[in-house]
Amino acid sequence: MSATETWQHKYITTNGVKLHYVTQGTGPLMLMLHGFPEFWYSWRHQIPEFAQHFQVVALDLRGYNDSDKPTAQSAYVMDEFVKDIEGVIKGLGHEKCVLVGHDWGGAIAWFFAYAHPEMIEKLIILNLPHPAKFSQGLFTPQQLLRSSYIFLFQLPVIPEFILQSFDYQIIAHTFQGTAFNKNTFTDSDLEAYKKAAAKPGALTAMLNYYRNSLPQFLTNKNWEILPVHTLMIWGENDTALGKELTYGTDAYVSNLQIQYIPNCGHWVQQEEPQLVNQYMRKFLVV
Repeated sequence: MSATETWQHKYITTNGVKLHYVTQGTGPLMLMLHGFPEFWYSWRHQIPEFAQHFQVVALDLRGYNDSDKPTAQSAYVMDEFVKDIEGVIKGLGHEKCVLVGHDWGGAIAWFFAYAHPEMIEKLIILNLPHPAKFSQGLFTPQQLLRSSYIFLFQLPVIPEFILQSFDYQIIAHTFQGTAFNKNTFTDSDLEAYKKAAAKPGALTAMLNYYRNSLPQFLTNKNWEILPVHTLMIWGENDTALGKELTYGTDAYVSNLQIQYIPNCGHWVQQEEPQLVNQYMRKFLVV
């Protein structure tokens, strides 16, 4: 029996929304949060690896793929995302978890760690800077240029039209065009992402994360030092987020490790899955 044949597709209701997830394994909880424009599938290389020691749960965030897609833009704010994750952990019968997040999932993981450090055994962040570092980066010309798409996404209707044009070809290009290794994504991988984005209401829901994001990251929040043991894994050739955004993270995290991966882009756990899994195993000592 292949690893994928033992994956289970399930749903959990939390914070007023029904969220879809894929799970495998038993033991302590490892909860994985994907980014934009992804879904649980972006963890396909990690699920069977860590199911040997954990109950791995790869979530579809609210608005994505087979999870509920609230229509109100106000439903896509960090406070709601944090409540979603709290409800998932408790609803699955756990008090804490190893929390793993990439891109937007990484942002949610950072905020959740500050809100509920007691619910995190260890924190693993992939290619998403600490919120304080990202906020600082947005005031630099180089990061403003890299993040210019965020300002396009603030517009109504137009981003949806662009992303769905030519059979969602921009979604496929987002992966294929920004990966350092152009062989990372197969045609079936790209079709899976296009299919998820094409589900009714998904594009607007996904974009609403960005439409509410700037006030959340540009706040003058006084970030305390996070006590959670944290691993950052960073593909050095990320076209959206500069490596310099990781510098100085140790001023905000008391117990931090950073592993840089050269010749690797933003989609780090898909571009270099074996190396990512190796770094995660070493950090978790499994």
